[in-house]
Amino acid sequence: MAIHALIKRHRERAEQPVVSGRELLAGLGPEAVEVRARYLQVGGHLAATLVVTGYPAEVHPGWLQPLLTYPGRLDVALHIEPIPTTVAAASLRKQRARLESGRRTGFDKGKLDDPDTEAAAADAAELAYRIARGEGKLFHVGLYLTIHAGDEESLAEQVASVRAIAESLLITTAPATFRALPGWIATLPFGIDTLKVRRTFDTAALAACFPFTSPDLPAADQTPSDSPVLYGVNAASSSLLLWDRFAQDNYNSITLARSGAGKSYLTKLELLRQLFTGTEALVIDPEDEYLRLAEQVGGTVIRLGAPGVRLNPFDLPEGAHNSRDVLTRRALFLHTFLTVLLGAELASSERAVLDAAILTTYERAGITGDPRTWNRPAPLLGDLAVVLREHGAQGIGLADRLAPYITGSHAGLFDGPTTTPPRGHLVVFSLRQLPAEVVTAAMLLALDAIWRQVADAKQRRRRLVVVDEAWLLMRHGDGARFLFRMAKAARKYWAGLAVVTQDADDVLSSELGRAIVANAATQILLRQAPQAIDQVASAFHLSRGEQEFLLTAERGSALLLAGRHKAAFYAVASPSEHQVVTTDPAELAATCETSTTSPDVDALDPYDDTPTPALQDVR
Repeated sequence: MAIHALIKRHRERAEQPVVSGRELLAGLGPEAVEVRARYLQVGGHLAATLVVTGYPAEVHPGWLQPLLTYPGRLDVALHIEPIPTTVAAASLRKQRARLESGRRTGFDKGKLDDPDTEAAAADAAELAYRIARGEGKLFHVGLYLTIHAGDEESLAEQVASVRAIAESLLITTAPATFRALPGWIATLPFGIDTLKVRRTFDTAALAACFPFTSPDLPAADQTPSDSPVLYGVNAASSSLLLWDRFAQDNYNSITLARSGAGKSYLTKLELLRQLFTGTEALVIDPEDEYLRLAEQVGGTVIRLGAPGVRLNPFDLPEGAHNSRDVLTRRALFLHTFLTVLLGAELASSERAVLDAAILTTYERAGITGDPRTWNRPAPLLGDLAVVLREHGAQGIGLADRLAPYITGSHAGLFDGPTTTPPRGHLVVFSLRQLPAEVVTAAMLLALDAIWRQVADAKQRRRRLVVVDEAWLLMRHGDGARFLFRMAKAARKYWAGLAVVTQDADDVLSSELGRAIVANAATQILLRQAPQAIDQVASAFHLSRGEQEFLLTAERGSALLLAGRHKAAFYAVASPSEHQVVTTDPAELAATCETSTTSPDVDALDPYDDTPTPALQDVR
């Protein structure tokens, strides 16, 4: 039976007609190809090929997208051939020698420097060093465009349209004159480069040319949150830039910009939208730029420096009874706070006297290492001065230096019990009324009050801590160290630290500042001053094109950096949002002249199921 079945199957196969390969290919291809000087007639339509001969100096990911999304019939072929490392190194060596020889010859003849030669020499040197370090490779790349149309007139229009798009991308194209057939074959899916009009690309440039790259930021590697925030419109693709800082490795951010570039506007816009996602926010506001926002969303404003408003630096954190080193940590913070308050580093002997006096002050208030005593009223700064005077000459000296903050002109700012704890979905610490001499110390004290609330295990929720004008704190070593520790530990408590500053030097010139930048998964750069652009470019590894963007960026335009990914965008706000977050004096004056009514508060309330609470202004 088995042999009979095999014979029958063989007979059935023999009866089937056999189709030759020529006939099969004839059915797949066109019936005829007519070759002309500039185009082909392939069957019933025409095809013309453009060869890319010139490329822009710098490109961004997905820069070929306008050609790939061309509405007509356009075939884009990218031919890539790797160059062996040894061949690439030898070729770059010869190229650098030719360029350097040309430069020296022109210099000997008294000619001016040729910008194109100088730029080519710099690029060749950079490529040579990158290949030597193994950071990239070189490739021969050929880019060809074949346009299809039904007649000669339509073909001419389509070719002109494609060349216009290419010129807008700084691409130089040339028609494949008398090479129409090889040009058409080069764009067929055969992988055969019949034209061989190629340029040398490095790995980074080739990656940007890859057809599947995009100028938009990719989705986070982690499980994405359901509450991304709209940052603005992507400047390259015109798509919406949605970003969720709480879906990154850490929730911190750093915002650097020159004065007037719109950094506070962008920060307030994100803050307002974070409130709608249920995030609590706590803000250090040295210039009263967040008061109108707090007013519209029913936030709490604590005006440090106003009569009767104080924060006691001796307060112990709430809900810390499970920790044994609470008193020790509080003593260490008091060392930092008093060093910043006094404005000078303390000697080792003075620190020893101060440490003993702090512990003695707590003991006299009945607070010891026993957690059962931590609910008792905390001592005051004046109590510490009394104890210091019992510790010899150095203690008396420290007490005298604290006198202005206890009995002198600054009395009442820090010497007294805390009047109002920071509570609410938005808490703004206003420092505008404080003297300039104590702003940094008050900022540190407000940050400590915020941190005690963030670290409270009984009130664990998503929070955003905004430190505006952070340069005030970064210029002091102890203040910078406190901010660095907060940046390192914020993620453990489901909190993000947003550092906003206009002085890049205070952040990037110190190791602590650079460490704070390194611990920010979200980095936002707005317009930079020419004097600071080199330092910013070195710290954030910016290309020349990105540097030019930051030097000429309009107000509200920014560059978002997230690891290896970068995206340029400009902030957009609805009229209601703009009215709340703007602090432009001209706009505010015009608003006061034309209308005395405020924006629709209910429309801006992040809690839709309750009426908008009134502003709690602690004075």
